[in-house]
Amino acid sequence: MSVIESIHTDHGATFGERDGRTIVEHFGRPERTHRAVRNGVGLLELAYGVVVVEGDDRLEYVDNVVSNRVPAENGQGCYALVLDPQGGIAVELYIYNAGERLLLFTPPAEAEPLAEDWSEKVFIQDVDIRVATDEYAIFGIHGPHATEKIASVLNGAASPDERYSFVRGTMGDEGVTVIRTDALTGEESYEVICAADDAEGVYDTLLNQGLNAAPFGYRTFESLALEAGSPLFETELEGTLPNVLGLRNALDFEKGCYVGQEVVSRVENRGQPSRRLVGLTLEDEAVPDSGAAVFDGDSSVGEVTRAGESPLLEQTIALALLDYGLENHELTVRVAGEEVPATVTELPFLEGSDSSDRLPAYQ
Repeated sequence: MSVIESIHTDHGATFGERDGRTIVEHFGRPERTHRAVRNGVGLLELAYGVVVVEGDDRLEYVDNVVSNRVPAENGQGCYALVLDPQGGIAVELYIYNAGERLLLFTPPAEAEPLAEDWSEKVFIQDVDIRVATDEYAIFGIHGPHATEKIASVLNGAASPDERYSFVRGTMGDEGVTVIRTDALTGEESYEVICAADDAEGVYDTLLNQGLNAAPFGYRTFESLALEAGSPLFETELEGTLPNVLGLRNALDFEKGCYVGQEVVSRVENRGQPSRRLVGLTLEDEAVPDSGAAVFDGDSSVGEVTRAGESPLLEQTIALALLDYGLENHELTVRVAGEEVPATVTELPFLEGSDSSDRLPAYQ
């Protein structure tokens, strides 16, 4: 559940659920809030599962399991994946080296099974793995003035300027960790981590102190991420080859063997996957469902992963997995039984103050 649900209720929140976790959907008029984040700065309570890995062999153990190189330096992090034997994405992870422990942020429902699975595979290594989701609150700060916002309330450290790096300081009387993130909304973005008991005070500081921030929920976050061309776990990543998504920021092709690496490397060496993630703009205002078929004439050539109406572009946009080489073809998307013309569009749909680190990149 939300760490500060009563506070959100006082602000008029409408609640929903993502990956088994209660989240704020919106605070009313999400389209207006969308514009507020694009033009200024917004504040979102994030839903993560948190896994803590400790012990002398923590770096080696995690590095041998995930798709990216785990940083050895305190204050640094990375984005990585756990793959299945067929190379499909099983879990996405943000991994942060916090000195004597690693902090892993996962989709909420994945923390418990991941920790259980890894614990069962620890034999002679000095590794301790536990779920610590309830110990933390995590807030996202997004917008072209996000750096200014953090600077106005963070004491004892300067805002981190390198992605996946973090600093420690205070906000008001509470200790916090501030991470420069991967800009999934296409704007400058940070995450502020604090103890769950300090969540109310930190949220109040972020909302009301220094440069004001507009509270927003996951409906706005997802529309911002769609405009930014960011694939998300539940809609694009889960079960998909990272090569298909062009998710090169999560892969280190130089490191040793991990589950699924053989498949990923084979596709990489082939030069291109059979499909790729693209943006589509639709000529009709109707929004296709996830999984809606995309056609080139009478041939099915892919499917929509998610779609929505862009509040700023004022048209329907979508992410889709398509067969390679269809950029100039006349495509249609099936919406409510009708074939709606669609055009392949370069990602991101909209340029913000930063670019998403998940923008598809292919050889």
